[in-house]
Amino acid sequence: MKNLAKLVLFFSISFAVIFLLAAGFRFLALQAAGESNLPQKPETVLTLIIAAAGWALPLALFSSILTGLSYASRRQCSALMTVVCIIVLSMSFTFGISFALYNWKQVPPAETSARQLGGNGLILSNSLDKNETAVVLLNGTAEPFGPRVTAIPDRPLAFQTSTANADIELPPIPFGDDTPWFLKSLSIDVRLCGEEFGRRFGEGLDSFFIYTGALIFLLSSLGFIIKFSVWPFANLCLGALAFRGILAAKTFFNSPEMREIFNSFFDRLLPPYMVNLLVVPAIFFGFGLLVNIYALLVYAAKRRNFDEE
Repeated sequence: MKNLAKLVLFFSISFAVIFLLAAGFRFLALQAAGESNLPQKPETVLTLIIAAAGWALPLALFSSILTGLSYASRRQCSALMTVVCIIVLSMSFTFGISFALYNWKQVPPAETSARQLGGNGLILSNSLDKNETAVVLLNGTAEPFGPRVTAIPDRPLAFQTSTANADIELPPIPFGDDTPWFLKSLSIDVRLCGEEFGRRFGEGLDSFFIYTGALIFLLSSLGFIIKFSVWPFANLCLGALAFRGILAAKTFFNSPEMREIFNSFFDRLLPPYMVNLLVVPAIFFGFGLLVNIYALLVYAAKRRNFDEE
């Protein structure tokens, strides 16, 4: 019971610290991104906080489960006790934060005006490189869809009197972005994971608990990876790689293309709602069950060899 209490305390503190730090950094990053992009709609502090917290939730979930498994491995905690404790705590924190974010989204934000960046003749480009496409807003940000000149490399300048009815994405102001791709991809996958949590919660508690429970069960089943070597840091790195792979697989299975494939494959067996509700969680649960069976067989084989010696 003493080890269980320590594990609960360690996991809770880890989750809270990681969540608060990740939400704070994400909030600052969103504010900086707002300064480097032409605002398409008004932004408030509340909307930025909700976006930052939604992004920080999956990052805190994955990180705290990984550190919790590592802590339990070093403390020689019971595997069953560790899995049950982590699942209960993870589900509780995830539900609580998702519930708060869902209700915050219902609060109408305060009316704010978009920031005015630059004046007439503002140049927008994805890069400082002169060979990149650039857009010149003749009336500045006061009329972002008004008259403009588009400069495309190796082509004549193109003038448009208005783009009000065009579905376009204006490029950011050229502040530059040298972030490595692996960090960008991680940030994108974490954001998509947070959006999936919010979407599932909006669909209903049954969808949320089935999906989140299956994902957390899979993550908590990877404790055997933390015991591959005698070096705790090496085991932590292996666990981080495995969790990164699960995050990427989660993004893949939840993509619109995979949803279409699942719907076309199960259309005669299940209605579309049940396909969306059960297929991806079933994949997570099935893989987690296989991992647990493998870990149990390895443990039984080692125990048998130990008894024979």
